[in-house]
Amino acid sequence: MSAIDPLTAAGVVLATAATDAVYVMFTAAVVARRRVPAATWSSVWYLLSSFAVISYTENWVYVVFAAVGSWLGAFATITFLHRPPGGPPVGASAE
Repeated sequence: MSAIDPLTAAGVVLATAATDAVYVMFTAAVVARRRVPAATWSSVWYLLSSFAVISYTENWVYVVFAAVGSWLGAFATITFLHRPPGGPPVGASAE
């Protein structure tokens, strides 16, 4: 097993955090039944996830960094999307 490259580890954390944030936005767009935003978020989701997959397949230890990034991305995005009860979700059209 080779040494962990801190720059690659940081890149994996950032890529997976961004991937999970985009996944949450994708889910919000799907729930709001918005086709174009859902399709756009979906394509961005796959582009971002490719970096993490390519990076940590060279060394399985990077999976840990991917998990950390995934958790951070989902947590931060849900925090950003948090709305008072009864309000429309982010991405829902105003009526």
